[in-house]
Amino acid sequence: MILTGALLTLNMMFLLLYITSPSSFPKPLSPQEELECLKLVEQGDAVARDRLIEHNLRLVVHIVKKYYTTGDQDDLISIGTIGLIKAVDSFDHRKGIRLATYAARCIENEILMYFRTLRKSAGDLSLSEAIDADREGNTLSLYDVLSSEDSIISQVTLAMDISRLYELIETELDEREREIVRLRYGLGGCRELTQREVASGMDISRSYVSRIEKKALQKLAKGFSQAGGQSG
Repeated sequence: MILTGALLTLNMMFLLLYITSPSSFPKPLSPQEELECLKLVEQGDAVARDRLIEHNLRLVVHIVKKYYTTGDQDDLISIGTIGLIKAVDSFDHRKGIRLATYAARCIENEILMYFRTLRKSAGDLSLSEAIDADREGNTLSLYDVLSSEDSIISQVTLAMDISRLYELIETELDEREREIVRLRYGLGGCRELTQREVASGMDISRSYVSRIEKKALQKLAKGFSQAGGQSG
């Protein structure tokens, strides 16, 4: 399938991040805070798991910007975050390495797998394909990672924010702004497109697409803030 419900939710999560915290991600946790969260995760603490993911999003952005300067970074950040989620779910702090070291490898591997998948199937992604194993050696699929009860994307607050964001897209944006946001962030069942691809499809300049997108995100950020959404 070209775009699944789970991946669509992931795209919406990143759109939320962009409009609620456009210039920065949460700061990394201290070694002590990280260890405390890891121990809680072992006990099934969903809040600690979410915290580890959110506070390591900077690492995803850093890797994408450092190693993949020629691609569409929005797409790669989304894919890299899947690697980060897998890293948090399978990391064993007893092995004596930092989570960031382990996560960096998982993020890079996920991006490389994404490129291989693009070459083989023109962008199709399968949720059922085995992608890793947990600490007990059980095979994990992308569906398992994204649909587990304690997954960050299944939290009630995020679901409410996503619902509010859909409403704002329909009520606050004009037709062209909605179309560009839809294409850029892969909403409504389409594949995420680069600004260049959107410009080509709409027969307008890339810089014009950029201006419209920026204006649309500002409208969404303002509406989301007034509605009392998450603060990023």
